[in-house]
Amino acid sequence: MPYTANDARYSSMPYRRCGQSGLKLPAISLGLWQNFGGDRPVETSREMLKTAFDLGVTHFDLANNYGPPPGSAEETFGKIFKQDFLSYRDEMIISTKAGHTMWPGPYGDYGSRKYLLASLDQSLKRMGLDYVDIFYSHRPDPETPLEETLGALVTAVKSGKALYAGISSYPADKTREASHILRSMGVPCLIHQPSYNMLNRRIEDELLGAVEDCGIGLIAFCPLAQGLLTSKYASGAVPPGTRAARNEHLGKQLTPEFLAKLARLSDIATERNLTLAQLALCWILRDARITSALIGASSAKQIIENVDAAKAPLLTTLEIQHIESVLNDSIEHT
Repeated sequence: MPYTANDARYSSMPYRRCGQSGLKLPAISLGLWQNFGGDRPVETSREMLKTAFDLGVTHFDLANNYGPPPGSAEETFGKIFKQDFLSYRDEMIISTKAGHTMWPGPYGDYGSRKYLLASLDQSLKRMGLDYVDIFYSHRPDPETPLEETLGALVTAVKSGKALYAGISSYPADKTREASHILRSMGVPCLIHQPSYNMLNRRIEDELLGAVEDCGIGLIAFCPLAQGLLTSKYASGAVPPGTRAARNEHLGKQLTPEFLAKLARLSDIATERNLTLAQLALCWILRDARITSALIGASSAKQIIENVDAAKAPLLTTLEIQHIESVLNDSIEHT
């Protein structure tokens, strides 16, 4: 049966202006990083995409290397887009990126003009699209001149293969430089995508000020710290089968003290009738400089839970102070 989107999909999702541009993004966007690859059932991915769109999530974020294996998330998205979303293309913001290793040899990584533009062509083919809405430089390249990397983004936009240019994981000084270069080339930087959550607050030092000064939007990836800021761990234990139980790096963070602090944050969430994940998203969205929180999900149920955070009233000053007291008492900026 052909998919028909929910008529009420725009009734409750807040949309925020992206920097000084004319574009608005949903407060919650969906990233297809780890759970839309070739090793996942297509029907599960299809259910998640339809659920998100029915709830007002209009922004879907990809990259050339998302999977696993690399490229397969774009292929999965392309199949579902062709089947269900063709008629809704103009209601969707679809982004992709290039900058991490994608194919062997000297031309399949980082930020050369050759790599970025070849990668964009491949991404468009995998997704069956004529253009993406946002094309990102996925990470800075320490060896390629910034003018070359950004010039490739400008070419993508001016050729009609992308509508906007973005950067991801750039430090504050490179963000300011990139903004100046892109503006001088006639294609302003639309958006910056860094990692940001309660446990990783590096961008508060300088980057948030840089994007504000430059008129750039900001979309935060890993807002739930790869699942650490969810109810899975709020009980004070590490359940078997969870990502932290499988991932040594994440598992090392879950000390008894750390788990106790998660439990305290969970208590704050409960007082507000929220889950810990919803509280973490509300905390991200407390800052007007942040356009959107970019969630990942492995089920439609998780998407529903996370989108509900966008409907919650903004955190009060007292609630933010309470959260900060827990964070400052327990968690260093990492």
